[in-house]
Amino acid sequence: MTHVEALACERCGRRYAPADVEYTCPEHDGVAGILDVRYDYDALSDALAAALDGPTEDLWTYEPLLPVDGDPVRLGAGGTDLLDAPALGDALGVDALVKNETTNPTGSNKDRGSAVAVSRARQQGHDTVACASTGNAAASLAGYAARAGLDCRIFVPADLPEAKAVQPRLYGATVLGVDGTYADAYELCREVSAERGWYNRNAAMNPYAVEGKRTLGFEIAEGAPDADWVAMPMGNGCSLAGAWKGLREFERLGVVDDTPKLLGVQAAGATAIYDRFVAEADSPDAAGSRSAGSADDGDTTADSIDVGVPHNAGKACRALRESGGDAVVVADEAILDAQRLLGECEGVFAEPASAAAVAGIRAAVERGTIAAGERVVTVATGTGLKDSASAREAVDDVVAVDAAGQGLPEDL
Repeated sequence: MTHVEALACERCGRRYAPADVEYTCPEHDGVAGILDVRYDYDALSDALAAALDGPTEDLWTYEPLLPVDGDPVRLGAGGTDLLDAPALGDALGVDALVKNETTNPTGSNKDRGSAVAVSRARQQGHDTVACASTGNAAASLAGYAARAGLDCRIFVPADLPEAKAVQPRLYGATVLGVDGTYADAYELCREVSAERGWYNRNAAMNPYAVEGKRTLGFEIAEGAPDADWVAMPMGNGCSLAGAWKGLREFERLGVVDDTPKLLGVQAAGATAIYDRFVAEADSPDAAGSRSAGSADDGDTTADSIDVGVPHNAGKACRALRESGGDAVVVADEAILDAQRLLGECEGVFAEPASAAAVAGIRAAVERGTIAAGERVVTVATGTGLKDSASAREAVDDVVAVDAAGQGLPEDL
């Protein structure tokens, strides 16, 4: 990892050589000591020209900027389309673009983190990788593990939608349905992985997963350098924090002149990051000093962001503040309306968690946070094919017509 200077603790600032620590800061217990990968930006600047010389075919276009030692696991993550979205923009009152992450290999933006994490697991000689997930990270890790020839163990809440439980099993992973919440699955994964020597991909522990996610920020910076806002759903907070790191780095490296504001969106049934963000805004001295959420997951149809204890809440709140952005909460009804709106306007079938970002833009425009006509990128983080049952709530029934055409509506 030529350009990695150190791993720095987000809590106490201690710095470690990459070979001296694997997951979290040993001075703290578990996720409280999340580590951040720090780079030699002079060296990165020299490598940048080669990385940007040509089209972005996938995230490994940015290989010189990623913490790997060659021979990465390639499955096609990244390089997703940034779509002009005029019909959606007209409906929301903004100049809209859609970063279509639904076309990643396993159907979500989680492939960016898994690509880097699995590459490192293979390089370090691990034969088994593991993670806890509400669905998308599970499929992503399983797909990349299969590509790399590694065994995979997935810990999920037992009530995970069936489509999301099937996908990692098809890739050959062992899926363990935990009778409890995502927080329970996370803790069990942490304990068992440590006991058995499995490589733990959990983004709140593994400092390298977020490094893959920052390539989303690279691509948005290149594709929409004049964007005023980037809207993203928040569950654990890692994807938003990773995207912000990438956006900020490309500003630092001179690729863009400025960075957009971030709009973080949560469902009304799972508001832990929003609650922390608001509390810290009211009392800045409290920043970083409190945990977020409860051990129980919430109650929302947007299962991918149904996280009661978001381990990356601190990073997400910091990203929102540093960008000058904001956070909003939207109801499930608004999420389902937005899911249908995104499909009808732009032909993108996104899962409810992704549609939450669209609902959040609408809410932010209504309250004046986003001004009419501003340029807004909404990140469609995962495909709706992972949860077609929820999508049924957003659409009309099938119109029954016999073979002779009886029942065909006159107003079609």
